[in-house]
Amino acid sequence: MSSRRSGNSVSRIKTGSFERRLSLTRAGLYAGTRMASHMATNWLSSKDKRDQKHRAMLSKQARFLVDELGQLKGSVVKIGQVMALYGEHFLPDEVTEALHTLEDQTTSLEWSAIERVLKEDLGSERLAELQVDPEPIGAASLGQVHRAVRRSDGLELVLKVQYPGVADAVDSDLNAVAHLLKIARLVSFGPEFNDWLEEVREMMHREVDYRLEARTTEKFRDMLASDPRFIVPRVLQEYSTPHVIASTYEHGHSVSSQAVKDLPIHRRTALGEAALELFFRELFVWGEIQTDPNFGNYRIRIAGEEGEDPGYDRIVLLDFGAVQAYSDEFLAPVKQMIRASYENDLQAVIDGGVELNFMSLSWPREVLEKFGSVCMSVLEPLAKDRSNWPDYAVNSRGQYRWKQSDLPSRVARQAARSAINRYFRVPPKEFVFLNRKLIGVYTFIAVLHSEFNGEPLLRKYLYGDDAPDASATSQRTKA
Repeated sequence: MSSRRSGNSVSRIKTGSFERRLSLTRAGLYAGTRMASHMATNWLSSKDKRDQKHRAMLSKQARFLVDELGQLKGSVVKIGQVMALYGEHFLPDEVTEALHTLEDQTTSLEWSAIERVLKEDLGSERLAELQVDPEPIGAASLGQVHRAVRRSDGLELVLKVQYPGVADAVDSDLNAVAHLLKIARLVSFGPEFNDWLEEVREMMHREVDYRLEARTTEKFRDMLASDPRFIVPRVLQEYSTPHVIASTYEHGHSVSSQAVKDLPIHRRTALGEAALELFFRELFVWGEIQTDPNFGNYRIRIAGEEGEDPGYDRIVLLDFGAVQAYSDEFLAPVKQMIRASYENDLQAVIDGGVELNFMSLSWPREVLEKFGSVCMSVLEPLAKDRSNWPDYAVNSRGQYRWKQSDLPSRVARQAARSAINRYFRVPPKEFVFLNRKLIGVYTFIAVLHSEFNGEPLLRKYLYGDDAPDASATSQRTKA
């Protein structure tokens, strides 16, 4: 969610299905007509000019449609944001780039509308127990957050309030957005796109299911209760409803704040290690993963501030609406690929990709090996063999420098230089979300400027008590 903003609110959100469908259909028809006209007048140009004009038209179309989505607010905006994050395999680059601008659209709802939701859901008597700040501390596409104080004991809490009508509009909005993309000729429909669209639908329904999110928050709180490096807010059931989640207020700094940047390197590294281990627990132990990489879902509580134990800094985990449970059937080949990469077993990596159905044994051998190598390079900071690490990615103590490594860009360039794009298959929908999570974890660690080798942590979760002795692992030290 965005941070506190004043003077930028609306009195209502259009949630009537007819009203919203009419707006979207009009926009799609207008865009589709423009695209058809463009294609009719562009066919005489040279191929290079046609491609250039087509990309420019796509970009123009996408910006127009994103403006239309933004005006409707609610779940339409959230759908656009999700498509921007997870749609790179299905949507043109020009479309995803335009959709990313929806992340900045954080208009809040006026207090009078939010107060009505609170009164209807909690009742006037229960609501009177709380002193609620009318100014939101965060606003997003589906709801906003207000601080509150319980009058009886001064307990500080936050109320996450869902915008009226957005839960009921999810299905009609998603269908309308998909129809808009189709009639505007911005996407080609097919089985893979339809599967992905259904995954977005399921994700959206999870996002608006506040009862589920409250239970998931408490579940993660229980699972992390014995690990003091993490803080999960406590849900207050007496103030929680299908449209309101009440939880304890947990203070902290944003991950990219100056206060966090000013921490000594060993403390920022400890936070990065904690984030990586949390991901390993989600993947290898729980099979439940928070798939939303938004940094707004995390805060850093600095040791010694506001009476905190000065022993260590901690990560505050917020917003569990995007937690996704994965089946063993899906996770088994994923874990196989990770273990094979760790053991430098290229064939086993290829086998895992084939089992996940985004590689095929019918491909030329050199393409399979290249694709497998690209997959293995993603795990560079977790590797047992460090001989291929670039000089600039290693500090004087032989530790991996996550920010300076520029790993995501190097992997993208490696893939672009190869021929694998011609053979690439859209990965299973679960893998798309898992891959986005991994990128989010890497980025989190990079923003902290952490410097450490992830290999010992990965080895612990791959092998448990049977972890092989890594004392012989090749080390590198820079002067």
